[in-house]
Amino acid sequence: MEVTLNETDRLEVVLKRFRRDVTKAGLFQDMKRKRFYESPAVQRRRKSKAARRRKRI
Repeated sequence: MEVTLNETDRLEVVLKRFRRDVTKAGLFQDMKRKRFYESPAVQRRRKSKAARRRKRI
């Protein structure tokens, strides 16, 4: 991820922009999911649960 910094930007604004970009990209969720090994059976369960959730909405 890259956030361009202008001379007039405050640090808080730049950090907020960076956090928003990282959240939109889904990097935090991906890092949390890959932190520990997940067996293939658990992966299938998680994916089917997500598919059911998407289908319901």
